[in-house]
Formats: sequence, C-alpha cells, structure tokens
Amino acid sequence: MQLAGRSAIVTGGASGLGAATARALAAAGARVTLFDRDAAAGATLADEIGARFAPVDVTDEASVAQGVAAAKDFGGGALHVLVNCAGIATGERTVGREGPHALASFRRTIDINLTGSFNTLRLAAAEMARNAEAEKGVIVNTASIAAFDGQKGQAAYAASKGGIVAMTLPLARDLASLGIRVCAIAPGIFATPMMQGLPQEVQESLAAEVTFPRRLGDPAEYAALARFIIECGYLNGEVIRLDGALRMR
Repeated sequence: MQLAGRSAIVTGGASGLGAATARALAAAGARVTLFDRDAAAGATLADEIGARFAPVDVTDEASVAQGVAAAKDFGGGALHVLVNCAGIATGERTVGREGPHALASFRRTIDINLTGSFNTLRLAAAEMARNAEAEKGVIVNTASIAAFDGQKGQAAYAASKGGIVAMTLPLARDLASLGIRVCAIAPGIFATPMMQGLPQEVQESLAAEVTFPRRLGDPAEYAALARFIIECGYLNGEVIRLDGALRMR
C-alpha cells in the first residue's frame, strides 16, 4: 500500500515509537491522526508534521470510536492504516517484598497493552472494510521481545505482549476476506522516553547486551519497519523481531 494520500492512525503517537512512526508516515504523504492521552505533546507534534491530534484513551470504546471518526474525516472519508504503539511497561514480581503482585496493576497492563490494541484495531478495521480497493487496509501492532524472553518482574507486561503475538495470525486470517493485512513488530530495547529516564550507566549496560549493533534501538528504525510492512503487500500475519539479535537471559 502506497502511503501518499492515505489516512493513518498512530496510537501512542505523542512520544517514543508512536511519535517516530507518525513522523515517518506523514513524511511519506499520509494523512496521520495521532491518538494519545497527552494532549499537549500530541497537539504540538501534530502541528509540527501537519497531522491531526485526537485525545483518545484506547481502553475506552466511545473514546476510540470518536477518534476513528476524526481520523476518517481528516483522511477524506476513509481510513487505511493503523499502527498501535500505545502501551505501558510495568515491573512487579509475582510475590515480592510487599506481598503478591497487585491484581489491579496486572489488569491495567493487559487493559492498555492488549485490550486497548484490540479495541482500536476492531473499530479501525470496520472502517477499512468500507474502502473500495482490493487492499483495503493494513494494521501493525506492537509486541515486544518480552513476549518470548520475559524477565523477572515482567509477568504482566510479557502476558500483554504475548497476547499481541498470539492474536496476529488469527487477526490476519479473520480480516483476509476483507482485504486487510495484519502484522506485529516485537521491539527490543529502544531509546524511548521511558528508557532515557534511566541512569546513563544503566542504559549503557543494557545496550552492551545487544548482539549487534551494541546500542539501543532508534525509534526511527521502528518507524522504518512499520512503513515497510505497510508498503510490502505480501507481508501478512507475521511477527517481526527488531532487536539487534538480542536474546534476554
């Protein structure tokens, strides 16, 4: 699918992987709508790249429906692309010093990362299905290498990202008859605001674990892969690791 003139949604578009993706898609000529709860950052970036911002909570059905309608309007009455980047990272042992893992934090992680992604894609796909072209839409979800190599304290996060991995092929099969492709990207350790908030020595230690190149991933590299998936019409139902061959131990 060529991006020029197409309508695209990027969730979590105000920062990190989402912001880099929004920039890349807008640069390719897409009409991009950013979904985020950070209205100030989202509106600022949208103005900068010629996009639209919609204040959206991906866990709320009405909020997403309103955002999809806004994106469709900005896109000239159609929607073609969704890249789901909205998510949170949590760290909590199953049984720690404070006692058992809080059920509320587990539920919140699943609700935002997994259910929020599905909530957005199901409503977006319904709009994509209305398009006249044979290839009506492309959906790219964000998993994580934690889905395969989850570490201590990542039960909730790994479960949420494992769900993204597990639903990729069923989604691709479900939506094939409608002309919609679905893939997922499983990033490794990227230089996002969350990671950059850690002490420099911690960042360097994490980067040293990457096989090659020995550095943190650049969000622009995630964005480049998302664009490639959108533009490569034969790529469907696949989860692609983007991690410098990192295998967490």
